[in-house]
Amino acid sequence: MALNQYYTMGRSGLRVSRLALGTMTFGTEWGWGADQATAQQLFNTFVDVGGNLIDTADLYTGGTSETWLGQFVAERNLRDRVIIATKFSYNAEPGNPNAGGNGRKNILRAVEGSLKRLGTDYIDLYILHTWDCVTPAEEVMRTLDDLVRSGKVRHVGLSDVPAWYAARAQTLAEWRGYEPISTLQLEYSLVERNIEREFISLGAELGMGVMVWSPLASGLLSGKYKPSDGGSLGEGRLETVKGVQNPAFQKLNDRNWKIVAELEQVAKELGRSMAQVAVNWAASRPGVSSVIVGATKLSQLEDNLRSLEFEIPTEQLQRLEAVSRPELQFPYSFFGSEIQGMIHGGATVGQKPTGYYPNVLFESGGAGVS
Repeated sequence: MALNQYYTMGRSGLRVSRLALGTMTFGTEWGWGADQATAQQLFNTFVDVGGNLIDTADLYTGGTSETWLGQFVAERNLRDRVIIATKFSYNAEPGNPNAGGNGRKNILRAVEGSLKRLGTDYIDLYILHTWDCVTPAEEVMRTLDDLVRSGKVRHVGLSDVPAWYAARAQTLAEWRGYEPISTLQLEYSLVERNIEREFISLGAELGMGVMVWSPLASGLLSGKYKPSDGGSLGEGRLETVKGVQNPAFQKLNDRNWKIVAELEQVAKELGRSMAQVAVNWAASRPGVSSVIVGATKLSQLEDNLRSLEFEIPTEQLQRLEAVSRPELQFPYSFFGSEIQGMIHGGATVGQKPTGYYPNVLFESGGAGVS
């Protein structure tokens, strides 16, 4: 289960484990989750196998998640080893519009609360949690840069924003010399592949590594719901939250059940759990720096941590690709081979391979420049 292979987060120098520990389950305030003893077990298991990236947010379980995480880190004196990622945007004070959102006033308020709960004087990765449809990217990026310059934050990221907003924010950072965005935290799984339309290429082009949340689609791909067993919801999270309007939990439809059925079959063929195959698929996709895995039980985390022990064979990958491929929509339908062939006169035209430098000649005994 070793997580001793690290990737840099985007174009930054921050080295992160390929799997991150999600702590939205730290606390039982939401009707599901782990008690403190179990949460500490999850934390200890993750760091003991080399995991160093831990994700939380100021409003997760009413602040309990940050508080417990800070205690666990301090008890083992791991502050310099672990990377703490936390987020702001959501409002805990009904009636006070400035206690949430992405404006400067709330960011500066929120960071102080997170620092206090975490019991630390700096945050490794501070992330805008969700676009508020109001605050200009200029205000967000200037404020985040101020936090980096103050020493309270090391790196910054964006989560759940439009692609155009992320592109504008990163361009502003480059233009004005602000701290650049090192990560885009986005939902990605076999049943939710829409970020492939814009965000994957955006991240690669502008140096933002994708940090995946919900690779198991809120538990739908975890193995709790097997078509071979009738697909019963049982006591899983999707049953607990089925009346909630949060789009992250709206996973039950005919298309997704077909994906679950194919995943179950592939997992059987590979002798792996459905969760392991689903997490492996997400972690191996282009542009992905790290995948957040969460659990309420130690056995669940231990299973997830084995997701990187194998490679999914080409034949099985093709089957998973076919059943989960997003519907092609405008304008993306114009970027396929047929229309592009019309543009390029039938010739094959694409990106140069990595490492291809046409002006440099590598010869025996030295290199010359043409």
